[in-house]
Amino acid sequence: MKQFLLLPAGILLAALSVGQASGQGSTAPVKKDLPKGWHLSDKEKDGFYGISLDKAYEFVKGKTSKTVVVAVIDSGIDTLHEDLKPVLWVNSKEIPGNGIDDDKNGYVDDVHGWNFLGGKDGRNVKKDSYEAARVYHKGKAKFDKPDMDANNLNKEEQEEYAMWLKAKLKVEGDAGGGGADLVFMKRALESSLKNDSLVKQAMGKTSYTGKDLESFSPSTPEGQKAKSGMLYILKAFNMMETPNTEFLEGFEDYVSGEERKKEAMDKAPEDYRGEIVKDNYYDFNDRYYGNNDVMANTPFHGTHVAGIIAAKRNNGLGMDGIADNVRIMAIRAVPDGDEHDKDVALAIRYAVDNGAKVVNMSFGKSFSPEKKWVDEAVKYAASKGVLLVHAAGNDGSNVDSVDNFPNAMLKHLGERASNWITVGASSDPLAEPQFKSVTASFSNYGKTEVDVFAPGTKIYSTIPGGNTYGNAQGTSMASPVVAGVAAFLLSYFPTLTPEQVKMVIEKSATTPDIKVKIPGTDEITDLASISKSGGLLNAYEATKLAATLNATAPTKITPKSTLKKGNKG
Repeated sequence: MKQFLLLPAGILLAALSVGQASGQGSTAPVKKDLPKGWHLSDKEKDGFYGISLDKAYEFVKGKTSKTVVVAVIDSGIDTLHEDLKPVLWVNSKEIPGNGIDDDKNGYVDDVHGWNFLGGKDGRNVKKDSYEAARVYHKGKAKFDKPDMDANNLNKEEQEEYAMWLKAKLKVEGDAGGGGADLVFMKRALESSLKNDSLVKQAMGKTSYTGKDLESFSPSTPEGQKAKSGMLYILKAFNMMETPNTEFLEGFEDYVSGEERKKEAMDKAPEDYRGEIVKDNYYDFNDRYYGNNDVMANTPFHGTHVAGIIAAKRNNGLGMDGIADNVRIMAIRAVPDGDEHDKDVALAIRYAVDNGAKVVNMSFGKSFSPEKKWVDEAVKYAASKGVLLVHAAGNDGSNVDSVDNFPNAMLKHLGERASNWITVGASSDPLAEPQFKSVTASFSNYGKTEVDVFAPGTKIYSTIPGGNTYGNAQGTSMASPVVAGVAAFLLSYFPTLTPEQVKMVIEKSATTPDIKVKIPGTDEITDLASISKSGGLLNAYEATKLAATLNATAPTKITPKSTLKKGNKG
């Protein structure tokens, strides 16, 4: 599930109160802001905890690069965006729009990728249910019995029963708790929609950003109140440069999702996907479904992710992506809700079979009933030399002990994926002054399961609209930062294996020069206690280390403590 970050109900209520106040301006604290593209900066030179990308490019200056295909499995991508059109992957074996499967791969007119959430009639899945609800209602008739005795079940059924019990607890918890929070969120949304309507009327235009709003002076007290309320909530969400329409769409999607969670106890989830896709979901061999509409109707998340990786560099437009010789393959498999394991597994296989060398996966969920399909796809990617990069999640949880799928543990194969990187979100103290840490307050973490932290707060990138840009945050943004660096490394050092790229990124990660907070708490610790590498992604240090490798020989992983450290950025 792609995640739209929501603030605690108390902050939402404060935002609501501001929207109804007397109109003396926003009460949000004034603070020095992070510059656009801070995530690419160098700590020593620029003062921000970025990835030192310019120094990495300086290091490879004069070296020839090779084009690398990066698959973005996400919600859709704006294929008409000015900064993405030049970097889209094009299937040269397909003749666009002729309705024929020219390359005979089973997917008709897959010019820029494929949409596994589409129907042959051109419709597309937008919202979907949550996996906990699907698991709960699927197993309810089988397991919700007074005489239920797990001892009478075989091993496979016992595993299914254990998952059902976990889903039951989750669904009951969502249905019984958080009622007040949902009320506050709905009130805040209603207030924001009302304020937005008044602001648009006062400004005389339908689209604006928080930055636009700051410089606007309404002529009426009502307009002042609306401006105050919208500015407060946009600042609270760190989305001052995101268009109002995109912000409100995300807010509405989140509230709608929370409402669906509360309904899940008594009401079986609607089969949104099945009604449109019309495959036999439980037959994995029924795989040639979907359509070629990779933009569909929900491209905000995927467009932002794609820009972070590869928005055309040095073209004077908008912003620069990380990698300069990349093609983005768009694969749609993530709805507003939880993705389905079959779609994820087939999306990975599609990426591998069509030449991707890096796959970015900025989504996640707490249940994976068909994990076997995903595990086998991950193993298949490893056999073909493809690196998978996954977002750790935005719950402020320790994923060493809390499930977050998909993941590197290939349970059904009895091994751990060697071609997998899990990414937590780092920050800069300026991004969250109330948190004052280089870990993002929302990020999941884990000494075993999270490999590295990378910038994930206030990341400026492409958003739908053709020539539009804005901020978003989450481990969804941190993951493509790592995917972009991985693609950069493979572009300039094309013989590296996925295992070597993973090793290089982890072993070159730089230790921050300050203590960090465990996300979601005020507890101070070292980054090494909440991640495997104990460091922040650094493109320059990774490039230097990559240059020393002989990719044709087995890689000996040197203990991190013996490596010479570069800058602390």
